[in-house]
Amino acid sequence: MTFLQAALNGDRRHDAVPQTPGAIAADAEAAVRAGAQSVHVHAYDGAGRETLNAVECDAVVAAIRARCPGIPVSLTTSASIVSDPSQRLAIVKEWAVLPDLVTANQGEAGIVELAEWLLGRGVEIEAGLLCPDDARRFVASSLPDRCRRVLIEPLDPDSEIALRDAAEMEAILADAGVTLPQVHHGFDGSCWAVNRRALERGHGIRTGMEDVVVMPDGQPALDNAHLVIAARALIDGLVTCV
Repeated sequence: MTFLQAALNGDRRHDAVPQTPGAIAADAEAAVRAGAQSVHVHAYDGAGRETLNAVECDAVVAAIRARCPGIPVSLTTSASIVSDPSQRLAIVKEWAVLPDLVTANQGEAGIVELAEWLLGRGVEIEAGLLCPDDARRFVASSLPDRCRRVLIEPLDPDSEIALRDAAEMEAILADAGVTLPQVHHGFDGSCWAVNRRALERGHGIRTGMEDVVVMPDGQPALDNAHLVIAARALIDGLVTCV
């Protein structure tokens, strides 16, 4: 079955984006029922700010596992939340309830050290490539044969630019002999186009409110489950025809 991950929140500001552990876990359960095989989440503090702090991250991971047993939980480690590499590593080392995976954006300072520490504790790595330079850094690092998958995630909302960047990142990986599973997604206006291209090329995809808030036809999405249903329909339609 083609892999589909749901990214439930991130830095998106939208009424349907869950922020508390209970709301995130309920949304995760709904996304899984709609067809997601994994969920990617961010935790928030009491003021609604994204955080990597152990109390909040542990609570979110535990809440999802209680509602969605057996579903892999991916947690962010984004430098947009904690920019100092040493401080970020120190905070992550306080996590008591470890996620199944983390996203590790390859363009960030200190990301290899962070990934190495998590790998040593049994946490799998989703290597995030946001641009071709990230792909070049990744293939030159010590990580390519140790990650669970690669995330091809061009962040330009312009479909033409995002599709070009996705193709270039894919080519860089292929030229370096990296055969890890790939999961592709865009951002806002480019999201569904990047998803379609990925499916046509045999890759997995990601959707969810972190990435996009409209359906493939441009209508507003109701919530994460609504987006997952659309992505699963896209998978069923395109994969059957390939």
